[in-house]
Amino acid sequence: MDIKAGIIGCGSIAKFRHAPEYRANPYVSEIVFYDRNLERAEELATLFGGSVAKSVDKLLADPEIEVISDCSSNENHHLFSTKALKSGKHVLCEKPISLTIEHANQVVDAQKESGRKLMVDHNQRFTRAHQKAKEIIENKELGNVLTFQTTFGHQGPEYWGVNKTNSTWFFKKDRSGFGVVGDLGIHKLDLIHYLLDDQIEQVSAFQAALDKVDENGEPIEVCDNVVCSLKTNQGRLGTASFSWTYYGQEDNSTIIYCEKGILKIYHNSTYQLEVFTKDGEQINYKLESIQTNDSQTNTGVIDAFIDCVRLDTEPIVSGQDALLSLKVILGVMEAAETNKVVTI
Repeated sequence: MDIKAGIIGCGSIAKFRHAPEYRANPYVSEIVFYDRNLERAEELATLFGGSVAKSVDKLLADPEIEVISDCSSNENHHLFSTKALKSGKHVLCEKPISLTIEHANQVVDAQKESGRKLMVDHNQRFTRAHQKAKEIIENKELGNVLTFQTTFGHQGPEYWGVNKTNSTWFFKKDRSGFGVVGDLGIHKLDLIHYLLDDQIEQVSAFQAALDKVDENGEPIEVCDNVVCSLKTNQGRLGTASFSWTYYGQEDNSTIIYCEKGILKIYHNSTYQLEVFTKDGEQINYKLESIQTNDSQTNTGVIDAFIDCVRLDTEPIVSGQDALLSLKVILGVMEAAETNKVVTI
């Protein structure tokens, strides 16, 4: 089965994640690239042996293209993903699904109307350590989950983005929307939903632009740090911190505290999952190292997306899942801006 893929937006996420993973997938025969900056599309077409579409409409009008990766910037996700679904394409949308509930609903509705697949790239669900942790929690090997803490931070998108400067769109309120929360935080909030099979229902938060400046040397318009407290439907309590100012080493770790022990995920570079039981036993799992900005490995996202199209199965991250994570993000932003506890 030969699947032809289209990529909208040729920034770093397309270059380092989507394009190489499509090329490595045995079922994908060709990639067509579109970017409003034609040179960027041409660069990736050369790099990955694909071709270039001169417009989004031309890309979506190609009857041979079955799947689309929407790698545009946040404010455009709802436009391109909705249009692609309505054109009869299966869509893998970068996170967040959109910047507003209304726009997210447009994408979800387009999926329902079209009957095509929609998956959103909350890629933390795909790591073996997180999947093993979920299995341990589901099987109640350590009893019920009581509390948790999670963090995701690195030195910032200007070190990762396509132009490697402080003019990155991630620092612009109208394009990024939520700063570090929409970039890194949403991954961890989705992960908590996934691991605990539960939903965050109340949040309080602090946010600030502590250190980052834009291309003019002014403090950025969005937050570079957020710390929040979370409560789930089932009454579990947790904390989360997200940062673009972890200078020196990325932190992508989560700890789950249960009745009979503790799960530590991505705390130890040798053992990606460590279990400490109440009676003093320690079990170490050597699975695979997590992907970082400095160390690009296959995320498994594209493979999972192609499999759900090929085998007609449900995506691991649905539009509905992405909508729930977006609601939490909006709650975190509101809590930080109003100094109130917000119910999602």
